[in-house]
Amino acid sequence: MDKFRMIFQFLQSNQESFMNGICGIMALASAQMYSAFDFNCPCLPGYNMAYSMGILLTPPLVLFLLGLVMNNNISMLAEEWKRPAGRRAKDPAVLRYMFCSMAQRALIAPVVWVAVTLLDGKCFLCAFCTAVPVATLGNGSLVPGLPATELARLLARVPCPEIYDGNWLLAREVAVRYLRCISQALGWSFVLLTTLLAFVVRSVRPCFTQAAFLKSKYWSHYIDIERKLFDETCTEHAKAFAKVCIQQFFEAMNHDLELGHTHGVLATATATPTTAEAAQSPSDRTEEEKEKLRGITDQGTMNKLLTSWHECKPPLRLGQEAPLMGNGWAGSEPRPPRKEVATYFSKV
Repeated sequence: MDKFRMIFQFLQSNQESFMNGICGIMALASAQMYSAFDFNCPCLPGYNMAYSMGILLTPPLVLFLLGLVMNNNISMLAEEWKRPAGRRAKDPAVLRYMFCSMAQRALIAPVVWVAVTLLDGKCFLCAFCTAVPVATLGNGSLVPGLPATELARLLARVPCPEIYDGNWLLAREVAVRYLRCISQALGWSFVLLTTLLAFVVRSVRPCFTQAAFLKSKYWSHYIDIERKLFDETCTEHAKAFAKVCIQQFFEAMNHDLELGHTHGVLATATATPTTAEAAQSPSDRTEEEKEKLRGITDQGTMNKLLTSWHECKPPLRLGQEAPLMGNGWAGSEPRPPRKEVATYFSKV
């Protein structure tokens, strides 16, 4: 258990590296999924294109959504976006930075799927087999004598060698090589364009907007750390609250049982404090438990604190005299001082 706890703590402290690893695993999984996928082109006019586009676009969309779902920051982004402004206004630049950071990682697996699909060529072959230039690659003299529906039916069977019967019009191997060549060219072009785009986004963009980039990055990290500290503080308070509640219950039950005896219980009963005494004078609690409770000892006060934290988060300033700007992130309008997460519990 200690090893698992150490691994979990390491992953929590290195969340960015962990998410990069998850994205890499999903990228490899997407390539492995495609290699294991049994591609069966329907070889029917009108159905080939729909089937191929579904294979090309649906799995990347699913992988993209999975990449967002597996990112822990998606709930933090939604919470920050939907929360009331209160005494801390929302900065759209921070929200955009958070979403872009998540989207960049979530797009890795879909990009790998599309690239592998195009480089393999089966999907492109199935989708555009009816668009092969028969007059150029095949027996063009026979094309004018064929109805359009019959020509489309013959060409739609090109991806299916077991049922293709149009070699007298167009050699199947010629059509397959022609379409796979185009598909691979599109695949490598797609890889090149996505690589260049990633380079521009990751390297060039911060050079032109360095100040805004640093601000968005800092406050994005702040929101993440603040949420973790608040969750940790709530967990510590809940543990201390439950421990004291259970102790009081056992003490009360022990006192009731002692009162039920008829002989030899007076000295023991007087030595045991009542429930009210335990609540008013928690001498049996440790100093650590007192600190974790922070003066919040009932359900109503705790619910009020949580509601206040959601609806009116403290402004982002630490000093009494520090000004606060109208956007809520730094200063011109005097407001109450920002309370730290621990102090917030005791001051609510």
